[in-house]
Amino acid sequence: MDNKDKTSYSFDNFGQRIKKLRMQKGLSQVKVAEALDVTPGYVSNVENNRTAMSLKKMIGFADLLNISLDELVGNITPDYKTAAVNHQLMQEISQLNSEEQEKLLKMIRIFRSEK
Repeated sequence: MDNKDKTSYSFDNFGQRIKKLRMQKGLSQVKVAEALDVTPGYVSNVENNRTAMSLKKMIGFADLLNISLDELVGNITPDYKTAAVNHQLMQEISQLNSEEQEKLLKMIRIFRSEK
């Protein structure tokens, strides 16, 4: 793997990112704690960078917010981000019934023809 393909992560402000995402979803520390089966103090400690969140808890938090783990940690390569977006689109589309999928397809074709 070339150095240009590597993604560098900085977890210096990870707690702030967790707090911002939690607040954007309108969730309290108590609600997050209940969902992750931890204490509100744990959530506070993570948000204040006093405690590192385990991978299992990160996955649970991402699921709670309905985002990918990539979105949670940020700083992903453009190619990987594209793949993640494509995956999310496919998940959303798969939840539509056939009539809704046909309407979406028509909308996409209209959108693309207007470029």
